[in-house]
Amino acid sequence: MATVELTADTFESTITSSDIVLVDWWASWCGPCRQFAPTYEKSSATHEDVVFGKVDTEAEQALAGAAQITSIPTIMAFREGILVYRQSGALPPSGLEQVIEGIKGLDMDDVRAQLAAAQAGVAAEQQNA
Repeated sequence: MATVELTADTFESTITSSDIVLVDWWASWCGPCRQFAPTYEKSSATHEDVVFGKVDTEAEQALAGAAQITSIPTIMAFREGILVYRQSGALPPSGLEQVIEGIKGLDMDDVRAQLAAAQAGVAAEQQNA
């Protein structure tokens, strides 16, 4: 599957309607972004069960700001609409492969339970403040 350009209009619907979505935050002036692009494209052809999205941070400045992107390239991974991975910096092919396999192997019931526990802890702290 080829990579898909994500915009403010398509970002949320893409991450919530697909099981696994990787997002590459990039810009045309960014050397490491240009170096990482072939690795990302090649991986998208290998993993047809994963959506590989790209966000041009220059064209989508508001979206990049909302996602708190301060360094590019940044890779985000969503599983079942939940952000499960985020890292700035280009990955080598083997590193990207490890990330994808790790995301595929996640126990999402466990992830949701951990997320709920963390949110409950924050709510309790706010009540006690």
